[in-house]
Amino acid sequence: MLVKQLTVGMMGVCCYIVSCEKTKKAAIIDPGGDEDRILDYCTSNQLQVMYIINTHGHPDHVCGNGRIQKATGAQIVMHAADAAYFNDPQIKDYFSSLGMDESPPVDVIVQDGDVITVGEEQLQVLFTPGHTPGGICLYNPPHCFTGDTLFVGAVGRTDFPGGSMEQMSDAIRTRLLTLPEDTFVWPGHGYGGLQSTIGREAKTNPYF
Repeated sequence: MLVKQLTVGMMGVCCYIVSCEKTKKAAIIDPGGDEDRILDYCTSNQLQVMYIINTHGHPDHVCGNGRIQKATGAQIVMHAADAAYFNDPQIKDYFSSLGMDESPPVDVIVQDGDVITVGEEQLQVLFTPGHTPGGICLYNPPHCFTGDTLFVGAVGRTDFPGGSMEQMSDAIRTRLLTLPEDTFVWPGHGYGGLQSTIGREAKTNPYF
């Protein structure tokens, strides 16, 4: 799997364009702005975007969904819990103050253990709630796209509505730290760095 990392939008989201080298089929993970840059990369590399995958439903990670979908016809993918949670009118009102575009309706609902096929590559859905009720990570050995669950030297915040430190700590311990030590960690923001490994985080992340 080929991985392109772009830091996008006003919130500095790490967006990933992952693609199958053989078939040129691709998925975009968390298009949080700068849609022209994302689309230009896909066009210049002749990629066919099949999916827009959101690791969670916060506006900074989904605000590019609409424009990317309109340009590519890709299906929007989100965990069932976040698809329902962020469709709640009260939750929509809470996050609308950030002034970012809402996501169009989700096309593909996923659960823990589901596999998203991108050409000859596969992304396994790891359910990692806590930052949001339906947060997920995406695993394609040796890559793990951790969204806002695990950063380099930090973890996601849990003080937004729907957050739970207890859930997130349990998810990191049971779903992420059990992955091979050489697994690449690709975080949802570059607060402490743009890349790490599970082994490094297990040894040095102060939250553990």
